[in-house]
Amino acid sequence: MTSNFQLAIILLVFSITGSVAVWVAKPVLDLVGLDKEALSPWVFWPIRIFIIFPIYQVLIVLIGAIFGQFKFFWAFEKKMLVRLGFKQFKDRE
Repeated sequence: MTSNFQLAIILLVFSITGSVAVWVAKPVLDLVGLDKEALSPWVFWPIRIFIIFPIYQVLIVLIGAIFGQFKFFWAFEKKMLVRLGFKQFKDRE
């Protein structure tokens, strides 16, 4: 990060992405036929979180790019993917 302005933009991207990911999850759950009323909360919420997670990962890069922070968020995403076991995203030194 180079400035307080960039920090503010990055925090804004994180907040927008979280809100959009939760908002998008509802139609996705409806599309696959998962209903909060039909399932136990112990089943519904882990499935919802599991569905929101990949949506969030894509949105963070897209929204970051819209705000001119693609480089920062792509590096953030690669680090996350490596931690999840996708070694092909690890930077070669």
